[in-house]
Amino acid sequence: MHSFRKRGLLVISVLLVLMIVIGCKNDPASSEDNPGGNNDTDDVVYFDEIKIMAPTFETTAPPADNEWEQATEELTGKKINMNWVPNVSYEDRMNVTLASNDIPEIMVITGKTPGFLNSAEAGAFWELTDYLDDYQYLGQYNEDILRNASVNGRVYGIYRERDVMRSTAIIRKDWLEHLGLDIPETVDELYDVLHAFTFDDPNNTGADDTHGLIIPTWYGSLDTLSIWFGAPNVWGVEDGTFVPAFETEAYREALDWTKQIVDQGLVNPDFTTLSPDDWNNAMFNGAGGVIIDTYSRAMQVNNLFVDEAGSDDSDQYYVEITGTLRAPDGEEYGHPTDGYAGFLAIPKTSVQTEEELHEILSFLDVLCSPEGINLLNHGIEGVNYQLDDEGYLVPLETEEAQALNPYTMEQISMFGDGMHRMKAEGELPKKRYQLMEDNEDYAVFNEAAPLVSEVYTTRGTQLDDIIEDARVQYIAGQIDESGWNAAVDLWYNSGGQELVDELTQLYGEMN
Repeated sequence: MHSFRKRGLLVISVLLVLMIVIGCKNDPASSEDNPGGNNDTDDVVYFDEIKIMAPTFETTAPPADNEWEQATEELTGKKINMNWVPNVSYEDRMNVTLASNDIPEIMVITGKTPGFLNSAEAGAFWELTDYLDDYQYLGQYNEDILRNASVNGRVYGIYRERDVMRSTAIIRKDWLEHLGLDIPETVDELYDVLHAFTFDDPNNTGADDTHGLIIPTWYGSLDTLSIWFGAPNVWGVEDGTFVPAFETEAYREALDWTKQIVDQGLVNPDFTTLSPDDWNNAMFNGAGGVIIDTYSRAMQVNNLFVDEAGSDDSDQYYVEITGTLRAPDGEEYGHPTDGYAGFLAIPKTSVQTEEELHEILSFLDVLCSPEGINLLNHGIEGVNYQLDDEGYLVPLETEEAQALNPYTMEQISMFGDGMHRMKAEGELPKKRYQLMEDNEDYAVFNEAAPLVSEVYTTRGTQLDDIIEDARVQYIAGQIDESGWNAAVDLWYNSGGQELVDELTQLYGEMN
């Protein structure tokens, strides 16, 4: 209780300081004290040094003026003053910093947290919506990701790009080969594989000891399945009105399909109690032959088999991956991430004029260039890495490279083309990256991703739990269709209708 009270007072303090600062900015006398703000000369330099606040996951913050930082300064032509803050305390430090007299020109924002949103709505950060297209590299943003990272359509930060496509079915390769089955390409073919893995003795023991699909108490698999069937990603829009995914025909089709495979015994019977921590081992030990999750999990499970076999052949792999599966209607729908992990925002207190803003954006534009993104993410060529004859990145294992590794600048990396890639060693990694690239064309993004809802902020967890609990109870046979419909009614009566109305209004205002 006390910590929440302190945070509430802190946010109020931040807002009061911002109101004072913004008021001073609009005071004509204040403008006269800063004649450089109205100077149209192109070669005027407003910042001899750029202060940047960013999180670090290292136990000790990188020292100032390390070689990696110096290389970034050389590339951009700007002196950099990095304020590295431990990630565990970053949100609190951000709020404290905004209430102080020492605000950096650039701040990493890790997400749409209440502290950031309150500050953005109070005018603490520059809205960049109309500026990015003026720059060579900043203007190369992905429109879907920029939209997802926005606040009700307003861009307050330059997003830090992450992989868009991660979802796949992961299948035991030895079971496919033993039964003479092809890798499924549709959800109907996936059903055939699950049935065979349950009843056709895929492990050749002669015992009834396997199941097709393994589901733990983390039910992201069900979200992916519903999208593969053609349902919206959490929220869809029909005729300008927001529609929750669970109200669509495709979602109900996926729900009934999942209930069917549970009823038929194609799913591990302990799916309501199996810990996600045991997910990989359940597949490795033969409890089931299919997992629906991420490519990263596919590599984890494959490594269990690699370790067991003691194989050093990079082309030998033990699980298959499918990427997106086609829906019963023949179309392909992919389950993406939002495509970003936080963003870089520019406070108005420290960057007070458009001329100053353009100088900061020019600095960030260089960081989005091929040279910039490679430096921030990989380090110094010839020190941290080198390129082979095919242009692939090869990390160096020298003492100098290892000494620089903790000083990585990737926390301020945004997006950009021309990133050096390591050569995929082995057939499975090659297939993974190709599927990620191919499936991106079919990504179904959450229509509500950019919207900040007051109803969801206060009642979102309760509303989500109503549907999540009912979904599990329905496929487990604990409630029937009338029970499901009652849960949907409860959702609407508990604030769901208000949420629909609010999102519809915000969407209309954004568009």
